[in-house]
Amino acid sequence: MDQLEALEAQSVFILREAYRSFKDLVMLWSIGKDSTVLLWLARKAFFGHVPLPLMHIDTSYKIPKMIEYRNRFALEWKLNLIVGQNAGALGTGETFPEGKVSRLQCCASLKSEALKHTLSGEWPRWVLDHARGDFVKEESGEPFTGVIVGVRADEEGSRSKERYFSPRDQHNEWDVGEQPPELWNQFKTDFAPGTHVRIHPLLDWTELNIWEYIERENIPIIDLYFDQGAGTRYRSLGCMPCTSPVDSTAKNVRDIIEELRSGKFSNIAERSGREQDKEDRSGLETLRRDGYM
Repeated sequence: MDQLEALEAQSVFILREAYRSFKDLVMLWSIGKDSTVLLWLARKAFFGHVPLPLMHIDTSYKIPKMIEYRNRFALEWKLNLIVGQNAGALGTGETFPEGKVSRLQCCASLKSEALKHTLSGEWPRWVLDHARGDFVKEESGEPFTGVIVGVRADEEGSRSKERYFSPRDQHNEWDVGEQPPELWNQFKTDFAPGTHVRIHPLLDWTELNIWEYIERENIPIIDLYFDQGAGTRYRSLGCMPCTSPVDSTAKNVRDIIEELRSGKFSNIAERSGREQDKEDRSGLETLRRDGYM
C-alpha cells in the first residue's frame, strides 16, 4: 500500500465512522480542491452514492465559475445540496466590499454566522430540486450537529490543532484546549448531548497529496487552479474581493505537482492570497474559535 492508498483508506474509514456515529450529519462543500477530493472520497466510501446532504455557504462574492461548477456537478452527481447565506447582512450591505466592515468581520458574518444559523435551521436554506434543476427555499429544517469538513493540518496554523473528531459547544464555538486525544487510531465519537462535532477526514493530507490524488483519480477540478495564459492561477479559492492569484504557469494537474515538488512555494503559505488572514495575527484561529470553517 503506497502513501496515497493509506491516506485514502484512513479517510474512507473516518467517513464511515462519522456516518455510523452521528445521526444529523452534513458535509461542507466549498467547491475548492480539498472539499471536492473529500466529496470524491465520500462517493468511494459509499459505493458511488453520497448518503448525506452537502452544504455550501454562499457569500454572494464567490467567483462566478465556482457557482457554475457547483451547480453542474451537484446535478450530474445527484447530490442533495443545501445552500445557506446571511441574507440580512447582504441586504443591508454590511460587508467588506460595501466598505462597512473589515475583511475579518465580513468573514465572520457571511461565513461563520451564516454557517452557524444554516446548520441550526434557524435561517432559510435553499435546497437543490433536481427535477427543476434549480433551488427551492426551505424556511426551516432539522439541525445538523455533525459536520464533515475538508480541512488539512498543513494548510494553516489553527487547523494543525484539530482532531479527526473535534467537538464544539452548542453555539459551534471551539475550545482548542478541550480536544480529545487521538492515539493509535482510537477516536472518540461519543459526546455529550448538544455537542457539535466537526469531522476532518483529510487532516493528515498535504497539498501535494491532494494534487497527486486528483491526478491519480482523474477528479474533475475547477480550472481556476490552472494558468489560463496570464501567468497566474489560484492556489486557494475564496471570495473575489479577498482572494488573489499566485504567479504560476501551471496549466494542468501534472504542472502543479511538479511545481510543488520543486519547492517553489515552500516558503509561501498556501492561503497567502487570502487577504482576510492577514488582518488577524492569529491566522484563522480567531474566526475558527467562533465557528469558521
